[in-house]
Amino acid sequence: MLGVAETVIEYVGGSIVIRSGVDKAPPYLVKDDRVGVFRAEGFRYRELKKRYPGAKDNVFTGDVTVKLESSIDLRDYQKLSLKRWKDNGSNGIVVLPTAAGKTHVGLAAMELLKTSAIVIAPTIDLIEQWRKRISDAFGIEVGQIGGGEDDLRPITVCTYDSAYLRAESLGNKFRFLLVDEVHHLSSGKFIEIARMYAAPFRLGLTATLERTDGLHEQLAQYMGEKVFELGYEELSDYLSSYKIVRVPIRLSEEEEREYAKNRSVFLNYVRRHRMTMNGSWNFEKFILSSWNPEGREALIAWRRAREIAFSAGKKIEATKAILERHTSEKTIIFSEDTETAYLLSRSFLIPAFTYLTPAKERREYLQWFRENKIRVIATSKVLDEGVDVPDASVAIILSGSGSTRQFRQRLGRILRPAHGKQAFLYEVVARGTSEFGTSARRRKGVPVGSGPDSQD
Repeated sequence: MLGVAETVIEYVGGSIVIRSGVDKAPPYLVKDDRVGVFRAEGFRYRELKKRYPGAKDNVFTGDVTVKLESSIDLRDYQKLSLKRWKDNGSNGIVVLPTAAGKTHVGLAAMELLKTSAIVIAPTIDLIEQWRKRISDAFGIEVGQIGGGEDDLRPITVCTYDSAYLRAESLGNKFRFLLVDEVHHLSSGKFIEIARMYAAPFRLGLTATLERTDGLHEQLAQYMGEKVFELGYEELSDYLSSYKIVRVPIRLSEEEEREYAKNRSVFLNYVRRHRMTMNGSWNFEKFILSSWNPEGREALIAWRRAREIAFSAGKKIEATKAILERHTSEKTIIFSEDTETAYLLSRSFLIPAFTYLTPAKERREYLQWFRENKIRVIATSKVLDEGVDVPDASVAIILSGSGSTRQFRQRLGRILRPAHGKQAFLYEVVARGTSEFGTSARRRKGVPVGSGPDSQD
């Protein structure tokens, strides 16, 4: 038996340390003979507290109680998601579509716990957005780590990169770990955040949890299981009605010849090597095989065919026609690459919002968009995820991947409710190319809406 009176639990560099003799230790509690202590990963803190309830707890430093009061008014489904999370020991993942108010659920969870909290998000834009939302909701100063700032407070926002790089020092500063776009947490190095932080309370938020590589399944161990999920079809009373319209265009004769030539090089290589291209693993295999001259030629051909389909000249004409149809409505034009975004910017004299756009300009563009000083923005992938773009009612997808996650995120950009609003999402796809198959894959499981303009 463990001598409870002399047991001390501490946090040292990303791990929980117990400084005492331990009999019949659980498998995750490992003896470190170098210094004569037992160690476990940071996330095991909650389990160890239950196992040794009388131990002296020296894990957390700084303020653990924070006064948080707000006037947040939750919708019924948001209240239910919060209840399910609380009933699960204030651990778990909530899945709600873009525009359904995941941030409100996060703020309500913070108010419920009234404890030190770190909010982790993948981009500077998102952490700044969270910082403002928290400050506005609770009337408090909010710390920020990342984006050139290093201000640690009881409530702090942080980028994934900074949370990972500083996990050893930040892991015992916050009792509540709130992770936005939590599907990113399961990839590569970022899972170390979930492992090394000691926070006993955890909430993951996302619009699309599942990943094609299956890595999302490991999140249940570190963040808690999925406790609540709703889709667009179940939230029709709270989101704008919408229609998805596919707009087919034809390549020019020159584009068709060039596309067919490059596509043939690619397909011949794939067939010779008996590869199938219906999954991410097989595509990865193709990329890895491109080290040889023949594979390199096939990769270049694949990229060139893709570029032709993505940036076909008639897509600009189709975009012009759509914009003329919605002259008074705010519109976001999505492309898969920055070159197309800047082509759109030059063609229509509109701002291009890409990863190359300085932060100050990004904020200005979004503010002008909100104030109706500009109606149309061209973007690559920067606005796919998280960034709050209220009031937009039209989205045009000129190019994109087969990812359902990306498609749902882009749809979500235009679904924030407004009186009498009818949202439209247009997919401009090139006939006779792989884009039609890509369009079908990314739309899988997403209702197309209703009305004469909706197309499957």
